[in-house]
Amino acid sequence: MAEITASLVKDLREKTGAGMMDCKQALAATAGEMEAAIDWLRKKGLSAAAKKSGRVASEGLVGVATHGTSGAVVEVNAETDFVARNDSFQAFVEECAKLSLATKGDIEALKTTKYPNESRTVAEQVTHLVATIGENMQLRRCAALSVNQGVVASYIHTAARPGLGRIGVLVALESSGDAEKLTALGKQIAMHVAAANPQFLDVAGVDGAALEREKAIYRDQASAAGKTPDIVEKMVMGRVRKYYEEVVLLEQNYVLDDKTKVSAAIEKAGKEMGTAIKMTGFLRYALGEGIQKEEKDFAAEVAAAAAR
Repeated sequence: MAEITASLVKDLREKTGAGMMDCKQALAATAGEMEAAIDWLRKKGLSAAAKKSGRVASEGLVGVATHGTSGAVVEVNAETDFVARNDSFQAFVEECAKLSLATKGDIEALKTTKYPNESRTVAEQVTHLVATIGENMQLRRCAALSVNQGVVASYIHTAARPGLGRIGVLVALESSGDAEKLTALGKQIAMHVAAANPQFLDVAGVDGAALEREKAIYRDQASAAGKTPDIVEKMVMGRVRKYYEEVVLLEQNYVLDDKTKVSAAIEKAGKEMGTAIKMTGFLRYALGEGIQKEEKDFAAEVAAAAAR
């Protein structure tokens, strides 16, 4: 059993928005297990923000690069957003995105790739930039998408310059349709992905464990309300459909037309082009997601400095 510390309670409170005493009770009831405590609060209807599990917590840039039927996205972290505005740093992220196309999103292959116009590898170039700029940096992750026929389109939200920003999205469309029209459609869908943050492409791709976890929560909530078993199951199925609409891209309402599902928008575009369009994948990188940012006590820092 994990020790239920003030830090653990604080972490749970930030993830769920629940009250401090409720968080302490949830952790006590679940032997200090964070995920179980989140579920406990949700079942009790006490979690106001259960989705706040991955906060933006570091600076730097996300970069994207596309070339016809392939695309790549990369994230490079730095300590401050000041560095993100540095020309040398921006050029580095831009080059990493381009090089990721050749390495097909393999982070280890990218690190050992020769950096253009230098005798150093990409990993060594990171070290060089740290020494030059004077701030810690990390080549955190990269990934790639490709199609046999069609396009991989991209979108950057809050762009620092073309291809660089805080959120980067790639969308893969398999089709024999006009490349220019497909790219325009792909960018619109990528904008939707940036805004709606889907977790899965289609219903078939939904993680089984995640789905069963949701069903268990819905079932417990309905049972606690005193519903009969047959009504409980009907309510669970209704909530599952709602869950799909929240987390599955093709089931979501299209942000450009909230009365149409993304799947229907793609089908309509295919009919207008006179050819079938199949979305085969997407990638969404938000800068710093999932990284715990160190919280500094400014007053304590001042006091410590004064004591030196």
